[in-house]
Amino acid sequence: MGFFELFFIAVGLSMDAFAVSVCKGLSVGKVRAGHCLAAGGYFGGFQALMPLVGYLLGTRLESLITQVDHWIVFGLLAFIGFNMIRGSRECAECQVMEASFGPRAMLPLAVATSIDALAVGITFAFLGVSILPAVGLIGLTTFLFSAAGVKVGSVFGARYRSQAELAGGIVLILMGAKILLEHLGILG
Repeated sequence: MGFFELFFIAVGLSMDAFAVSVCKGLSVGKVRAGHCLAAGGYFGGFQALMPLVGYLLGTRLESLITQVDHWIVFGLLAFIGFNMIRGSRECAECQVMEASFGPRAMLPLAVATSIDALAVGITFAFLGVSILPAVGLIGLTTFLFSAAGVKVGSVFGARYRSQAELAGGIVLILMGAKILLEHLGILG
């Protein structure tokens, strides 16, 4: 998997965190740099941690399912992508969110937005992706998108939340399809 493919996966994964960060930006009266850094730190940290955990699980399971790993990769990415697309259609407005950026408010959000990254980490194990650069890129990308999302939320409101989730879902589905078609020999 090349840098650009990995970057697109990182962007796709970061869209949930971006959408939640936009909502956090809406919940705060005046956004300070600390708000942006807190959102970036929590979301970026968990988006980096979860693929690492998934990768470690995937390497344990790899020998058992190498015959169908490409189908599993496609299935997981498509499932995550379709869930993101469905979520983008269900609620165009942000739910009222607590204005706090402390651990009690941020940890559950960080875990919830990074569950899909756990599944992607499993697919990385099946694809033989070099995990440390991958989790670094995912964490950094999510950090930047989340920090920017807080500011975007305070300036533009919830207008772009559903579009971000829709775009992220489409990217993950396309990446899953590309991986499957390459493994089947349809794409070079």
